[in-house]
Amino acid sequence: MILNCSLRARFWFSLFAGVALLLPTGCSGNGGGAGGRQFLSIGTAPVGGAFFPVGGAIAATLNDNKGDNTWKVTGEATKGSQENIRRLDKGQLDLALSNSAITYFAVRGEEGWDKQYPMRTVMTLAPNIAFFISPDATGIKTIPDMKGKRVILGPAGAGFEYFLKPMLAQEGVSYDDLQVLHATQSDAVGQLADDAAQAAFLGGAVPTASITQACTTQDINFIPFGPAAIEKLVLEYPFFKEAVVPAGTYPKHDEAYQGLNVGSMHLITTAAMPDELIYDITKTIYENREEVTAKHPAGKSINPNNIATYTGTPFHPGAIAYYKEIGIWKGESSELTEVDDTNIAKPADVAPENE
Repeated sequence: MILNCSLRARFWFSLFAGVALLLPTGCSGNGGGAGGRQFLSIGTAPVGGAFFPVGGAIAATLNDNKGDNTWKVTGEATKGSQENIRRLDKGQLDLALSNSAITYFAVRGEEGWDKQYPMRTVMTLAPNIAFFISPDATGIKTIPDMKGKRVILGPAGAGFEYFLKPMLAQEGVSYDDLQVLHATQSDAVGQLADDAAQAAFLGGAVPTASITQACTTQDINFIPFGPAAIEKLVLEYPFFKEAVVPAGTYPKHDEAYQGLNVGSMHLITTAAMPDELIYDITKTIYENREEVTAKHPAGKSINPNNIATYTGTPFHPGAIAYYKEIGIWKGESSELTEVDDTNIAKPADVAPENE
């Protein structure tokens, strides 16, 4: 059995017990089978977003349905996508959740990444449908209207710039044109109400709690993306997907909104992980996807129309083998045009924000 050893503390959590404890482990096994217990870790994100409970749901499902496999899978709280990618590369994690836009640039060594990180997709998960909102009193109706205004562009260090910079550029706006502020999604709602900020970029699984809160307590405008800008973004970057927010999803918004999936959550690993192990992990998650859904609504994205969707990061050969076996593999240059992102998380499902 090949072992990738590192000393680290693992953050164990159980969705049923609601208890987390720090457990030191000596190494992480990258081979399965009869050689003894195999410890695997899934990097998630801080408590409060969707990554943490989704990672826990996947870990619990793998542990409860391991069959002849000897793995023990834990979910580890991290700072999110960027830390997960770096720790995967160092062998400190075995699997991780990431935003597909951030992974896209990491595997290419672009936009500030110091090298090409050998990340591989295991499966594409829930969409991240996000857009700009602004209180009606600000008079902001378009993205260019935000020039010179106080605009919240996600939490500091969260990596929002990976998808926001190309989005703004299509509308003729740069970060330098804005008074950039940083805040969590929940804090952003308060800052909009207090006029500390005049617009904010919010989103995640539909419906996003922060947008619901803002629309409930304030008169909020959804700032539209131009159709031409959306078309160019989707053509240029595979992680962007068109997405329509159905009418009535958010309070006081009775018309459908044309938005963007700005980078789906996806489960990733490294190119070095054994094909057989990733095949078994992929198969176990897919065949027991209803258990993931029972723990978190994002599990609905584990469906044959979505999980093999290419978002710009190559798939791991072990995952490809399983997708070919069940007849859903369409290749990495094709699009699954039948996917309706807006139906993955129905408006009736109250899901936390991404990361």
